Amino acid sequence: MAAEFRDLRGWAQADHVAAFAAYRATCHVAKGPAEAEVCRRARALPDPGDAAARAFFEANFRPQPMAGEGVLTAYYAPEYEARRKPDAEFSAPVRPKPANHAALSGRADRAAIEATPAPDALAWMRPEELFFLQVQGSGVLTFPDGERVKALYAAHNDLPFAGIANPMRDRGLLAADNTSGEAIRAWLAERRGAEADAIMRLNPRYVWFRLEPDDGRQPVGAAGIPLPPEHSIAVDLSQHALGSVFWIDAEAPILTGAFPTYRQLVVALDTGGAIKGPVRADLYLGSGPAAGVEAGRVRHTLRMVRLVPRVGPEPAASPAAP
Repeated sequence: MAAEFRDLRGWAQADHVAAFAAYRATCHVAKGPAEAEVCRRARALPDPGDAAARAFFEANFRPQPMAGEGVLTAYYAPEYEARRKPDAEFSAPVRPKPANHAALSGRADRAAIEATPAPDALAWMRPEELFFLQVQGSGVLTFPDGERVKALYAAHNDLPFAGIANPMRDRGLLAADNTSGEAIRAWLAERRGAEADAIMRLNPRYVWFRLEPDDGRQPVGAAGIPLPPEHSIAVDLSQHALGSVFWIDAEAPILTGAFPTYRQLVVALDTGGAIKGPVRADLYLGSGPAAGVEAGRVRHTLRMVRLVPRVGPEPAASPAAP
């Protein structure tokens, strides 16, 4: 890929203002000298319009294409119905982090944990929806009386995450071009019980939660700030630091109904257990049903360009070219 901003496909059309706000919000995260200097300049800049925000990135960063291709997926903050007492439909307990977490860690898989009683359940959900809540890591639960609470990640069992889309495709349970989150959820719901449980247990990882009142804000990522939809990504923290800025160029999905391309400026604000490798990103798309439908259809070939801080004297900020 190109190493000049003008050669980044879609750069002129990007939402530079939203990306600037996301970047400036990460400046509390520990950074090296070059990054700290760019943050100083960002803090000194009044809330810019698009031309000024674009000029800021072009003056303070240089594009550094990353080698090879990877995968872009997406996630969102789901909203699910829940109950305070179990019934035939809402039979899966939302469990808090157990007191014996250390003893379970790395030993007890999904099947073993699900086989234990849940006297301290925080809420009860449909089994397939709890599974997807665990995949996403957080969400909002709604109760029949109108109460809304946030279900937030508390811990997991330290076993590797394993996706179920490919095994379902390989077993002929789903068509190769229809392995979206929607299709998986529908299949599990139709076969709720032993058949669906067996598929979900192909993923040994289990997530425990804590509940908080719903304040209406976007979820907070690993960087400690609310995630701006479409401009924050989860990355592998062994490869990238929180607050790193990237241009992503993703296309060529095979899933039916997927958006053809994602070309945008993003900031690394989160991480996830399934996000491994240097050219790998999970794009946060927001909350609610529409975001969920879109997120379930994202599995795109990804190219990434890291924006590396320029070092040297204060740059002259000239207006961005049209």
